[in-house]
Amino acid sequence: MHLEIITPDQKVFEGDIKGVQVPGSKGSFEVLENHAPVISTLEQGTVRVFDGKSNVLYTIDSGVIEVLNNNVIILAESAVKQAS
Repeated sequence: MHLEIITPDQKVFEGDIKGVQVPGSKGSFEVLENHAPVISTLEQGTVRVFDGKSNVLYTIDSGVIEVLNNNVIILAESAVKQAS
């Protein structure tokens, strides 16, 4: 599955992942391979990216997620990688 995290200023992340957990407006949810197509709004919170070996965390402000054909795009007002 391919993920892009994009802000108005830059592309914060791009790569192949195993899954991603996001702070949806109606609650947190996880996207795994072959997830049904979805477009949803996101709230301020933490995006957890699973690459198969470790988790990488990003703090985002509000945004939108689109999932389609194993491609995930997160458009956020801001996104900052948390220190590991």
